[in-house]
Parts: sequence; C-alpha cells; structure tokens
Amino acid sequence: MDPRRPIAGDFLSLLASHELRPFRGEVAGSAPTETQATTVLAFHFRDGVLVAGDRRATAGNVIVADSVDKVVDLDATSVLAVAGVPATAFEMARVLQNSFEYYRRSQLQPLSLPAKVRAVGRLLKENLPMTLQGVGVVVPLFVALDPAATPPEPRIFFYDPLGAQFQAAEFAASGSGAGVVRSLMAFQTRFGSPKPSRMSLAEAVRFALRMLVTAAGMDSATGGVDPGAGRTATLRWVGPEGVRTIGEELQRADLSDAD
Repeated sequence: MDPRRPIAGDFLSLLASHELRPFRGEVAGSAPTETQATTVLAFHFRDGVLVAGDRRATAGNVIVADSVDKVVDLDATSVLAVAGVPATAFEMARVLQNSFEYYRRSQLQPLSLPAKVRAVGRLLKENLPMTLQGVGVVVPLFVALDPAATPPEPRIFFYDPLGAQFQAAEFAASGSGAGVVRSLMAFQTRFGSPKPSRMSLAEAVRFALRMLVTAAGMDSATGGVDPGAGRTATLRWVGPEGVRTIGEELQRADLSDAD
C-alpha cells in the first residue's frame, strides 16, 4: 500500500480498501458460502418493546432457510435479536444465557442492566479477529428490562461490529433490510397515526409484520414471513412482567392485512 495515498473514512473504510479487503469465504469463480441472517427490529409501543425478526438465512444469492428464529431469550427479562452470521450469533447467545444464569444462581440476584449491556459488547470485541476477516460479523440488538426504573421499563440497545453500544430512544433495526425498516419507522413516528409509542399490542404486531413484509419486497435477503402461506415472524414482547412470546394465533390474525 502506498503510504502517500490518502484513505478517507473510518477504520472499517480502511479495512474495506483494496489492499485490506476481508476474506469472505470465497473461492475464485464460486459463490460465497458464509451464511447470513437478517432482518431484526425493535421499537417501543404502549405496553413495552416489541422485538421482531424475519426468518430467512442466505449465503450469497442462495436462500439457505426460511425458518430461522433470530430473537433469542437470554433470561426472563432480556432478549438478543441477531443479524449477521448465525453460527457466531447463536454461540454468543448461548454464552450470554449461561453467564446470566450463573450469576443469578451464584449471587442470588440477577445481573444488572449495565452489566448485561457490557457483556454483549465484550463478546463482540472478542469476536474482532473474525470480524476483521469478514467471516463472523454479528450486529445484534439487545432489549432488556431496566429494574432500576419505577415501574421497570424495557430499553433498546444496538451495537456496531466492534462492540460499541448505543441506546435507542424509540426504535432500532439491524441487517440488510434495516434501511427499509428504519425509513418506515421514522415516517410512522413523525407522520403516522397512531405513532408506534401509542400503539396497542395488536397494532404493534401488525405494524412489525408489515415492515418485515415490505423489507422482504425490497431486499432479497429478508423473507420467510409469508401471509399467504401462514409463515409467521419471530416476535417477543418485553414489558414490565418480562419477556413474552407473541404466538402464531395473534400474528395470523394480522397477517391477512399485511400483504
């Protein structure tokens, strides 16, 4: 690399330059073999936070599966929504599940929210060698109940691949369909009626499904939510009473309106 050549942008821009292009698990003349999972989202509604994920996993332009659960319960009050390489993401989720449970049993109290947030970021930092190679990138969303608030309130956190953490005031999305989802969410937040923060649970479920279906229409890597075939998304409701699963019955009541 010519040391006199200026390189614009941040560290990831440097990494993506021609001289430092990351390995993608490709062989000359073949398609990429690394599996990716997208799209996930989370937003505040009237009774808490709704976390949603589509069902598709892809490898390049090949659909690997349309039945992936991308929202994983870590304990009774927190979930991880994964976008990126499933092998890495699900292993991170298992490590977090075990560490949260070990702390609860050994200390006779749950881990604090700040400690949980840092635990997710620490795993992402430890995954830095794989991130630099481009074969294990994970960009998750973390949603957890804050017991320090009165009454307890759910919080949304999002991360970059290097482990930096940020709290989202209203909504967050990750994955290849995230741009579409964020645009829809921003429009509804500013101009829509009702605004997401004022939606009931049924309205929030319908809105989440419509966003995933719309994202699937714009992004080939997003899919697996098919109203006609009755295939439902992965949905979790994080509220004052903890994590609840939004089952197929409630989703199918709204899927007919989502196509």
